[in-house]
Amino acid sequence: MRVVILFGSEMGTAEGVADGVAAELSGAHDVSVYDMTDFDVDDLDAHDFHVIVCSTYGDGELPTGAEPFFDALDARAPDLTGLRFAVFGLGDSVYGDTFNRGGEIAAERLTDRGATQVGEHGRHDASTGVRPGEMARDWARALPILVFASAR
Repeated sequence: MRVVILFGSEMGTAEGVADGVAAELSGAHDVSVYDMTDFDVDDLDAHDFHVIVCSTYGDGELPTGAEPFFDALDARAPDLTGLRFAVFGLGDSVYGDTFNRGGEIAAERLTDRGATQVGEHGRHDASTGVRPGEMARDWARALPILVFASAR
């Protein structure tokens, strides 16, 4: 099974996290990492498993790097039934209600098109002492148990 990791970032943290998740999963799976700005919505494939790594920007919005991807998703409105994905979000709890909203928006937009979110929604909090890459690698280690054990 191929794992496609898509990241949306404002300052580059999500890219580093995506690379860490890729390193964690690459031993057992064919893994590719793409910036959402470089990935065409038409290339979403239900035979692949998708990992979304997304930061939160401004007042709880998608980062600039993820906007074109999700704008295209809305414009083309593909049927994503059968597509499975997991989300690791980045945020800061000092922002209250908008904490980690970027990852939540990404998940909502994909499920609105028929995709299925699996596993625990990872939520890194920049206000903690935990490094995002470390938390993401721990989160990714749980994915094979939750997702790939029942892979097609």
